[in-house]
Amino acid sequence: QVQLVESGGGLVQAGGSLRLSCAASGLTFSNYNMGWFRQAPGKEREVVAVINWSGSYTYYADSVKGRFAISRDNAKDTLYLQMNSLKPEDTAVYYCAARKYSVVLVTSTQMYNYWGQGTQVTVSS
Repeated sequence: QVQLVESGGGLVQAGGSLRLSCAASGLTFSNYNMGWFRQAPGKEREVVAVINWSGSYTYYADSVKGRFAISRDNAKDTLYLQMNSLKPEDTAVYYCAARKYSVVLVTSTQMYNYWGQGTQVTVSS
């Protein structure tokens, strides 16, 4: 079955960096657009960044633009999120998700087929 396993979360001070990874199995990774989403306590899950199947197109939420970078390695079936200049408001559980290939990059959580279990990112002030 399809599995998405996130790793790399943790506790970091404001201004620091983290790199999240998402290892995919049970699917043809290069046939899927991928996304990173996050959910803070008491808030709805929101999109952070999305990348198309080849890595040639990306989308970023305004709140992370210029600080975060999404990338993928189709040879390793792995998705990444490099997070720099972290802020306390970035504290959340971060999830990776997979959506069967589409031309348009989709940001709605409802349109993603598979989800990981999440990894906690905590940024202290």
